[in-house]
Amino acid sequence: PSHFYAVSCYFRRNMICLVIRVRLRPPHFQIIWRPRHIMMAQLIDRKHLKQEMKELLRSAQVSPRGMTCLYLALVLVLNLADSFMGLMNPGLLGTFISILTGLMSMVLASGFVMTNREILALQTQPKSLVCIGGGVIGLEMACYFASIGTKVTVVEMMPKIAGNTDPEICDLLMKTYRKQGMEFCLGAKVEAVTAAGVVYSDAAGQHTVPCDRVLLSAGRRADVTGLGTEAIGLALERGAVVTDARMRTNVPGVWAIGDCNGKLMLAHTAYREAEVAVNDMLGRKDRIDYSIIPSVIYTTPEVACVGETEQSAKEKGLDVQVVKAPMALSGRYLAENPKGDGFCKLLYDRKNRCVVGVHLVGSYASEIIYGAAMMVHSKLPVQHLDKIVFPHPTVGEVVREALFLL
Repeated sequence: PSHFYAVSCYFRRNMICLVIRVRLRPPHFQIIWRPRHIMMAQLIDRKHLKQEMKELLRSAQVSPRGMTCLYLALVLVLNLADSFMGLMNPGLLGTFISILTGLMSMVLASGFVMTNREILALQTQPKSLVCIGGGVIGLEMACYFASIGTKVTVVEMMPKIAGNTDPEICDLLMKTYRKQGMEFCLGAKVEAVTAAGVVYSDAAGQHTVPCDRVLLSAGRRADVTGLGTEAIGLALERGAVVTDARMRTNVPGVWAIGDCNGKLMLAHTAYREAEVAVNDMLGRKDRIDYSIIPSVIYTTPEVACVGETEQSAKEKGLDVQVVKAPMALSGRYLAENPKGDGFCKLLYDRKNRCVVGVHLVGSYASEIIYGAAMMVHSKLPVQHLDKIVFPHPTVGEVVREALFLL
C-alpha cells in the first residue's frame, strides 16, 4: 500500500501544523485543498515546495501515480487550475476526490475592518477594538487583546455570548471579562461601520462605539466558490456541500470534509471526517457522530463542552439529572487559581443511566474534555465510571468529584 501525507498549516490560536497520514490502496487519493489566506508564494518557493513534497513522498514509498494526484492538488491550491474540470483528465479517471476548501468570511475585510486572519498580522497594538460577533472566534480574539491592554467591546446580536454554550458558563465568562475592562453590547444589531466606529441599535436606541480597529467575527460560511461544483452536479445547501454520515456527497466518488460541508466547523472535526471518508473509500465501515465531538473556547478561563446541553436535552425529551462541581474541589486548581470560580457540570440520563453531557470552564478544560468525550461516547453506567482513578493532584479530578454527586 502507498502512503499519502496531507500537510495543512493555519494561524489563529497558535501556528499549528497538522499532518495526516493515511494508508491507501490504488486507485489513489486526490485532495483538493485551498486555504485562501496562507500566502504560500511568500512562505516557500513553488519549485522548492514541489521538490520537498517529492522527497517526502518518495521517502514514504508513494507511487508515481500517487505523486501526480498530489501535484494536481497542489496546482489547485496554488491557483494554477481553475476548477474540478482542470483535474478531471482521462489519466485520473477512477481517482477518489475529497474536497477540503474550508470557509470564508461573508464580508470582505478592509484596513479598518478585519477578520481573525488579518488582525493577527497587525504590527502595532490597537488602543481600542470592537468585535462584531461574540462567538468562539470573537471571544478568543477579544480575550487576547484585552489581556494586552486593548480596550475591547463585543457587539453581539443574540442575548448571550458563545452561541450554544451553557448559559451559566456564558455568565461566568462575561463576569470574568468585565473585570478585565471588557464591555458587552448584547441584543445589538450592527447598522453601520464608519470612520468614527461601529453603529449599532438595541432596545434602548442607536449607539456608536468609537474604536481604532474592528474585528469581524460573525457571518462565516462554507467556501466552495470557483471549484465548478455545478459542472459535476454537486448538491449544496445554503452554500455548503451536502454530505451523509460517511462523508459522501451526492456525486459518486466525491467526499467532502471540514468546513466546506458546514456541519461543525472545527479542525478536529475535519480530522475525524477525513478518517471516516478514507475508511469509506477503502470499504471499511465507519460513520461520523457529531454529538460526541468536543468544542473548546481558548479563552482565559478555558471553556470545553461535549454532548448535550440542558436546553438540547430538554428539546429531545431526555430525563436528565444535572450536577455541578466547583473546580476548587481540585487542590491543584485552588493552588493555581486562589480566586477561581470555574466548575464542571455533568448531565446524567436517568433512563439510560449514562452521562450525556459534560461542560467545563476553568484552567486545563481543553486538556480534560477528551476524557469526558470518551465517557459520553462509551455510554458506560456511572457505577463503572466511578471506578476510574484520576491522578492527584490534577484539575481533571473535578470530573470524578462531579460523578460522586450523581
